[in-house]
Amino acid sequence: MMMMPITCKEARTRLDYGFAYSDDDDADEEGSADVENMYYTAKSKKEDNPEQALKEFRAIVEKEEEKGDWGFKALKQSTKLLFLTLHRPAEALQTYTELLSYTKSAVTRNYAEKTINGILDYVGGSKSGPVEVEILERFYEATKAALAEAKNDRLSAKTNLKLAKLWLDRKEYGRLQKILQELHRATTGDNADDQAQKGTQLLEIYALEIQMHNERRNFKKLKEIYNASNSVRSAIPHPRIMGVIKECGGKMWMGERQWNRASEDFFDSFKNYDEAGSPQRIQVLKYLVLANMLTGSEVNPFDSQETKPYKNDPQIKAMTDLVDAYQRREVHAAEKILRENKSTIMDDPFIKQYIGELLRSLRTQYLIDLIKPYTRLELTFLAKQLNVDHEEVEELLIGLILEGKVEGRIDQVSMRLELEPKHSLQKKRYAALDRWTAALESIHTTVLGKNQSGQRGDFGFGLPGEM
Repeated sequence: MMMMPITCKEARTRLDYGFAYSDDDDADEEGSADVENMYYTAKSKKEDNPEQALKEFRAIVEKEEEKGDWGFKALKQSTKLLFLTLHRPAEALQTYTELLSYTKSAVTRNYAEKTINGILDYVGGSKSGPVEVEILERFYEATKAALAEAKNDRLSAKTNLKLAKLWLDRKEYGRLQKILQELHRATTGDNADDQAQKGTQLLEIYALEIQMHNERRNFKKLKEIYNASNSVRSAIPHPRIMGVIKECGGKMWMGERQWNRASEDFFDSFKNYDEAGSPQRIQVLKYLVLANMLTGSEVNPFDSQETKPYKNDPQIKAMTDLVDAYQRREVHAAEKILRENKSTIMDDPFIKQYIGELLRSLRTQYLIDLIKPYTRLELTFLAKQLNVDHEEVEELLIGLILEGKVEGRIDQVSMRLELEPKHSLQKKRYAALDRWTAALESIHTTVLGKNQSGQRGDFGFGLPGEM
């Protein structure tokens, strides 16, 4: 068979270091270089001429005979341009749907996941202004359909969690509950290998549910979810998730006036938020300070090594001053701090809800200290000292008398508090002790009498002998 001669140039092209290269490989490399140049040229026009950039990105997609990396990147840039710059969400949805078809084999799974998360972040965010609910749903439906087809359960769960958070932020509670039900179904199963992952996912679901019930003030359901979250054992949650759960738990305990338990949960929440680097740690630290003061504790919450670095934070300084005033029982100083720091304290609806309780506690302590040297005081004088009306003073005094913290009575005719003198109090105490001693002696005599009677019956002492 006759062989065709080849030139030296062709030989050098086809043989290099002992490896043979085909002409097709060279053509592929040249084509790839051309597409790469087209991509960066189009990308350089995004800001100055977005419409032209869009056309050039489309040309890249059409130029590729098989779905590849550059086509995926071009669709990614097209979606971003259409949604954020040109504000044409319907067209952006088309390019996004086309992009999703590349995730099966054209790009790596990690790169695909990163791209999908990035697109869903700005679609659900506020960078392009308010987005209609229907548009959001269509983006997420397209994503979920593609992930189901690719059998990417992990990213599908993450996408549902992202959508659930979006509905929570928008207060779309009906839509949120549907997504939560779907997420719960995905956590069922007994595969031991997946228990840690499912436990972690379950805590993320609980964090969303507990926030929803907190916002809707459904405290019964909130407590159910809170208790359920505490029973999850096989999980490695992100600290932000535990921060959310413990924060809502603290608010729940505050509603039940269990200040100590609230303080414990707020402290755990603060530590988790701090570990996660979440700015919510500042707000929760305020809640911790509030709960700690309501417990009546003399321990300064800023003495711990976790909270100490935030003691002089501008947003916390007012709460620090409030703690100092509370511990010194300076009610007027506390009221002044609250007036002058409305934006950092009173503007929070949750804190505002309990400030009345805090001031009542502070005024009560102030009142106890104020009346100690006296035996008789006018209610108008006490009202003036506390800077409240006499009805509130009377209410505070009645509470103290009923609790036994103040020994005295209120003369409502003369509007006067009359305190029992110390010697009278001592006489009352001695009388109570006398009554207590007499009762003990009576019990002792009764028991002794029964014991002696029983012994006589057993051994026949004092009975006539038988004949």
